[in-house]
Amino acid sequence: MKITSAEFVMSNSNVAKCPNEPLPEYAFIGRSNVGKSSLINMLVDRKGLAKTSGRPGKTQLINHFKINNNWFLVDLPGYGYARVSKKDKKTFQKYITEYFQKRKQLVCGFVLVDIRHEPQPVDLEFMEWLGTNQIPFAIIFTKSDKLKPKAIERQANAYLQKLLEGAWEETPPHFTTSSTSRMGREELLGFIDGINQEFFQNKN
Repeated sequence: MKITSAEFVMSNSNVAKCPNEPLPEYAFIGRSNVGKSSLINMLVDRKGLAKTSGRPGKTQLINHFKINNNWFLVDLPGYGYARVSKKDKKTFQKYITEYFQKRKQLVCGFVLVDIRHEPQPVDLEFMEWLGTNQIPFAIIFTKSDKLKPKAIERQANAYLQKLLEGAWEETPPHFTTSSTSRMGREELLGFIDGINQEFFQNKN
């Protein structure tokens, strides 16, 4: 898939006020500081589309970007280390879960995981919640440029094995990426393109 346009549409914390267009939507979520904004910018080839920050927890709203005028990329608040009050954190979690449960345009969620780290309970719990609620999702391993190829494979396999030891009968689709080297960009866009084609065929 070639990215010809990417534009910011809106930010808000009310799922009912998200764009009303009948276009497929892909939501990106992960723990704070997982490299979400950098990955989004790399994916759509626009340096400053999603705002990156050295301070974890910068994204605090549901951000909609329209890509190629025919699908939406959604940047969701990170969970985990955001420097916000407990009250605010509860609010974030509420509209994150509301978004996944109520957003009819959502066709796939992407859970971002730093490939250098061991599986974190908060990520595993969130994936389990998605599975229980029958929300399709894929895993994106980020920051792969920080490891050598064999270590990447070892870390990814160990992560997927951890899922199989839990509640999963099979692992969700997964992608290995780096916003620095652009690793995984074509595979991820190809995956989205395949879902988009199916979406529009079913609509006709």
